[in-house]
This record gives sequence, C-alpha cells and structure tokens, in this order.
Amino acid sequence: MTPVRSLNHIGIAVRSLDEQKTFYGETLGAEYEGTEDVPSQKVKVAFYKLNDVRLELLEPTDPESPIAKFIEKRGEGMHHMAFTVDDLQARIDELKSEGLRMIDQTPRPGAHHMQIAFIHPKSSGGVLTELCQPPQ
Repeated sequence: MTPVRSLNHIGIAVRSLDEQKTFYGETLGAEYEGTEDVPSQKVKVAFYKLNDVRLELLEPTDPESPIAKFIEKRGEGMHHMAFTVDDLQARIDELKSEGLRMIDQTPRPGAHHMQIAFIHPKSSGGVLTELCQPPQ
C-alpha cells in the first residue's frame, strides 16, 4: 500500500467563521491564511496554521450542505482528517482494491485548487478521512 505524504489539515465544522476567528487567531495564536468559497461543497472555508498543522474551518453556505447536516446532527466540532497523496486516482483505486469503502470514486475539486476524495468512516476507524492531491 502506498503511504500518504503527510497530514494536510484537520477539518472543523463551525456555524460561523466570524464567531470562531477570535478563538483560533487570538486564543490559540494560529496564523490566519485566508478564506475561500468552495461552491462544489457548499461551504466557505477559513485556513489557520499552527506551526506545521493547518486547520480548515468549514462554514455551510447552504442548509442542504453536508456540513450543515453534520452540524445539525452532531454539533460543531472535528469533521475530518486530511492527508496529502501524490496520485489521487491511483490511491482511490488501490484503496478500493483493498476493500475500503470510498465516498468518492473519482477525485473532485476542493479548496486551494486541490483534488480531493473521501474514505468512508466505516473503513477508517470511524474518522472521516480526506485524501488531497495538490495542484501539479
């Protein structure tokens, strides 16, 4: 099995990016890297960096978005862990051949112009796991 390159980010579902910026930026001292709309995911994301760790805060932009449904069901909090891979489609195919359940069968657009795909939590110890391929 091909190893992942690194932890890319930790995704945190929030009701409001504005309400969280004091905690992440001032209380934790994380460096704000910017905000981006991701229409394909129906979210607005804000990235914060703490040394080598990036935090991705996800605010739903549509009541039908997966993040809105997550917050409605579980409340705000950790949503997913994301790992960087080199060849996302090859990695998806490899995981499927090993019997892992994928949410995404093919890569789709994510924040920072990355291609992303999710592994179903039932195949990853109950943790929603995102695989990210940075732009070439």
